Amino acid sequence: MSAIRLLVLGAVRRHGRAHGYQVRNDLEFWGAHEWSNAKPGSIYHALKQMAKQGLLHEHEVAPSAAGGPPRTEYELTVAGGEEYFTLLRAALSSYDQKRDSLAAALGFMPDLPRTEALELLRRRLEGLAEWRASVTDYYTPEGGPEQLGHIGEIMHMWVHSADVEAEWTRGLIGRIEGGAYAFAGEGGDPFEGVLAGS
Repeated sequence: MSAIRLLVLGAVRRHGRAHGYQVRNDLEFWGAHEWSNAKPGSIYHALKQMAKQGLLHEHEVAPSAAGGPPRTEYELTVAGGEEYFTLLRAALSSYDQKRDSLAAALGFMPDLPRTEALELLRRRLEGLAEWRASVTDYYTPEGGPEQLGHIGEIMHMWVHSADVEAEWTRGLIGRIEGGAYAFAGEGGDPFEGVLAGS
């Protein structure tokens, strides 16, 4: 899964209509350039590609006040909205050792109803347990990494990472069940003050 697609679609969705600099500014405000491939060039490339794919509609607006070329603003199409929610749901529910997709999904999680976010996170826990079990088919953590020589450290790291991620996910589920955060349909703007320029 591509985190950049989710990030760009989500940022455009938050604005309703946004130009590339707004999207870039939002994602930099979140620090996404540090934990994902959301670099300026990839953001502009993603906007253009997704417009070609029919996920975004391009609007040409007046030239900039500085006399530059007309600025292009983007808006989600129906297909773009469907793709956004497909990516968001997949990133919340699946376990992937690359954390950029999960981080992107957490940023837009309030776009879902609370009950759906909880269900997706529970599926993520199941996926973590299945993945951990597949590693422990070859490696028994209780025996320590030395049982497989220094290569055992790789499996030890994987099992430890899965355990930590499961603990964190259970904590997030508990916080959400306890009423943390505003979700879709609960009133108010859950993104107020979270995205730059909101």
